Amino acid sequence: MELICLLLIVATSFLSLFLINYFLKFGHVKSLLPPGTMGWPYIGETFQLYSQNPNTFFASKIKKYGSIFKTHILGCPCVMIASPEAAKQVLVSRAHLFKPTFPASKERMLGKQAIFFHQGDYHAKLRKLVLRAFTPEAIKTIVSEIESIALHSLQSWEGRLITTFQEMKTYAFNVALLSILGKDEAHYREDLKRCYYILEKGYNSMPINLPGTLFHKAMKARKELARILAQILSVRREMKQTHNDLLGSFMEDSEGLTDDQIADNIIGVIFAARDTTASIMTWILKYLAENPTVLQAVTEEQEEIIKAKQESGDEKTLNWADTKKMPISTRVIQETLRVASILSFTFREAVEDVEFNGYMIPKGWKVLPLFRNIHHNPENFPEPEKFDPSRFEVAPKPNTFMPFGNGVHSCPGNELAKLEILVLLHHLTTKYRWSMMAPQNGIQYGPFPLPQNGLPIKISLKK
Repeated sequence: MELICLLLIVATSFLSLFLINYFLKFGHVKSLLPPGTMGWPYIGETFQLYSQNPNTFFASKIKKYGSIFKTHILGCPCVMIASPEAAKQVLVSRAHLFKPTFPASKERMLGKQAIFFHQGDYHAKLRKLVLRAFTPEAIKTIVSEIESIALHSLQSWEGRLITTFQEMKTYAFNVALLSILGKDEAHYREDLKRCYYILEKGYNSMPINLPGTLFHKAMKARKELARILAQILSVRREMKQTHNDLLGSFMEDSEGLTDDQIADNIIGVIFAARDTTASIMTWILKYLAENPTVLQAVTEEQEEIIKAKQESGDEKTLNWADTKKMPISTRVIQETLRVASILSFTFREAVEDVEFNGYMIPKGWKVLPLFRNIHHNPENFPEPEKFDPSRFEVAPKPNTFMPFGNGVHSCPGNELAKLEILVLLHHLTTKYRWSMMAPQNGIQYGPFPLPQNGLPIKISLKK
């Protein structure tokens, strides 16, 4: 009996010491967390964020808790930040404390060796390789090929009722493959497209790898994508030819990337290059249709390029220099990026416990700079809901316009995205007219904000 009592006393003492230690270690941290709510277990507040206008979710949180608050989305505890100054800390000045990351489902589908999930020397090497393929010097050589893809796309839409977003996804996918695989892309396009379209359906699913789930189907498609890419690598090595595309950059012997690393980064680049660009182009068509004065200005600018080329006896096809003569069209892209804010936020992860603006962010928590909120803050952009490209005649305040991120992890493919949009706009505005099939006031979210039903339009040749 005495032995039992002694054991109980010892056990109670150990439990007391554990609880005291736990409180000292974690209770203090908990008290310093930013204010906010975490929602349901595991699910958190994912549904509240993705089922409505993100502005509604962000605005209600900021009104209640301020510009820094905690929440829980896609299985991750998060801290969201909504000021330009705080965003700069996370993305630039204190970037070493916040590594780029994504929710577990995206991380497993893209591949853990993808550029998005790393920092330091490995990230710097990958970024150098990607930039080498996507710098203006590199992509100016494929303007004519992008133009061919744009013309083929427009011809296939002619006289039809199309879902803009779906067609733009195909256009952006084909341009992405061109930049990644060069002329080889035509041989593998359909197989890559088939697998990628299955993969993308699981991007924002919960990471439950059971038969029948979206995540399970996506992971199977990802394995098939890796197999196809391995086949392309094998053929290229046998041919021993030099390629100036992204895959060629990755394959350079001096860089020493493994096939798995190459596959992860190719899939990651397709992910980064496709849906976001397609979303931007969908919104551009909507905003131009709703703003005839802006559409007229863009059309006249593009027609002037055609006229100048005719007068100089220049070739009819577009070149890189032509795309530098499109300031109005470029401002339309900028304003669309701001108003639509396709990327509402980006994911970072605290690499250690971080004291941040008076709060504690625990190691492993996600940190999300809210680009959408910054872009829609009237202090940064007066009348933020109004579509007004002329506001970009003057450079915006520092750190208030970040459609491609900021710092060393900003999107390295932004020049390619702008190029393919400008090329499409040139031929669309000078050769075609389009009309929306119904008033487009609704917005759908899943996960990118889009006009309702992907913007159904009727497109026809100008007479």
